[in-house]
Amino acid sequence: MKKLILIIEDNEDIRENSAELLTLAGFEVIVACNGGQALELIGERKPDVIICDIVMGDMDGYEVLSQLKQNALTSDIPFIFSSALSEKKDQFKAWSLGAAHYLVKPFDVHELMSCIDKCLTAKPRLRKGDEYQSSS
Repeated sequence: MKKLILIIEDNEDIRENSAELLTLAGFEVIVACNGGQALELIGERKPDVIICDIVMGDMDGYEVLSQLKQNALTSDIPFIFSSALSEKKDQFKAWSLGAAHYLVKPFDVHELMSCIDKCLTAKPRLRKGDEYQSSS
């Protein structure tokens, strides 16, 4: 079964190019142009990995990740930020919120694939209060 990847990106060219690249790599891909749309899609179908921009119009990527981490059904989804924000403080904030990886745009396709592979092969961590352990 193909792994499902959600791309949250407000730039249409980046969103379409990333989706095409990942589709050609054998993934099933869904896209959202903002955080609100992404949360709706996630409510319908839980992705295996999320790739998200930080600076977006309706809500930023940090807020999207925070909302997902607060929900027991979505808190275990591996989350990769892809952003032009390249300062260490931005990366630190992303990691402190629970992001698995942080890619600075423009990034290399091999970097992206490596991050996705690491997310898909990482063993899920059980935390106090978790009711189930997902398996990839």
